[in-house]
Amino acid sequence: PATWLSARRRTILVFFDRGPAAGVERLAVARYDVGRLFTGAWDPAAEPDPWRRLAALIAERDPATIALNRSATFALADGLTATEYETFREALPARFHDRLVSGERLAIGWLETRIPEEMAVYPMIVRLAHAIIAEGLSERAIQPGVTTTEDLAWWFRERVRSLGLTAWFHPSVDVQRPEGDARDGDFSARPGVTVIRPGDLVHVDFGLTYLRLNTDTQQHAYVLRPGETDAPEGLRRALAVGNRLQDILTEQFVAGRTGNAILRAALEQARAEGIEATIYTHPIGYHGHGAGPTIGLWDRQEGVPGRGDYPLFPHTAHSIELNAAVPVPEWGGQQVRIMLEEDAYFDGT
Repeated sequence: PATWLSARRRTILVFFDRGPAAGVERLAVARYDVGRLFTGAWDPAAEPDPWRRLAALIAERDPATIALNRSATFALADGLTATEYETFREALPARFHDRLVSGERLAIGWLETRIPEEMAVYPMIVRLAHAIIAEGLSERAIQPGVTTTEDLAWWFRERVRSLGLTAWFHPSVDVQRPEGDARDGDFSARPGVTVIRPGDLVHVDFGLTYLRLNTDTQQHAYVLRPGETDAPEGLRRALAVGNRLQDILTEQFVAGRTGNAILRAALEQARAEGIEATIYTHPIGYHGHGAGPTIGLWDRQEGVPGRGDYPLFPHTAHSIELNAAVPVPEWGGQQVRIMLEEDAYFDGT
């Protein structure tokens, strides 16, 4: 974990591409070096204004383009405030103004790429999230007829804190049951606090953060009725349909294919197999909803302009998030939404 939790004062980081032989020069417009990666390149006694010092560094190197942390499409590549941009532009000699470009691809590419050192621990972090969910969806946390969905959501929050970790969003817990509205579990029609009862299909959405990496997982559990030893066949079949939809989506993961193209191909295959599918998959990593291609939104199944047009790259992680609506005979043909989310790593093959 980092020992610098935040910048104390304004710190400007500069990368200068010197070519294949010399590599990338890393500078910081700061009084001191930033870690072991960035060399401090500012003497306030010689030039009190950090923006003018930045402009001088640029003029000395005369780059062909100047990429800034600005983007009209990705918030994660749009960290430069309007005031900082205006102040920088005022300090920059006019001859460089037409060289200013968005550094969107550089920022997103850096954020989305998972390095071997991260992948050595990421599977363990996901296993930890799975273990917490398994515990939460058990008699250790649920007493049917007493425990509410809100109780269980807070149980997850407390369990994470007891391990010295954090949840990057408040967990959500909901149930579907035979007499429930077919829209139960839909994003736009979430029910209020509900007592968990035998015969309920419980759904949890949970994510934790460890070593700056995030997880995002959705799973289900069935609460057995007295005398039952397994979930009804219709629910087990519905889960199998949801699992098949996961396979359909990941089969469309091809390096260079855009998020919208992946979405379109997966939905076409799902329809061909008679699956009523909704896909809303997103990258994950340093951010829960991370940098990279958006593969559908729950209310944008026709595609997502901009973020969905970004291509899929190898060495990236994604939350395979989706749902399949399946009728359950034992529930009078009522549709159940199998809402699943599992974290996956794409190695390019």
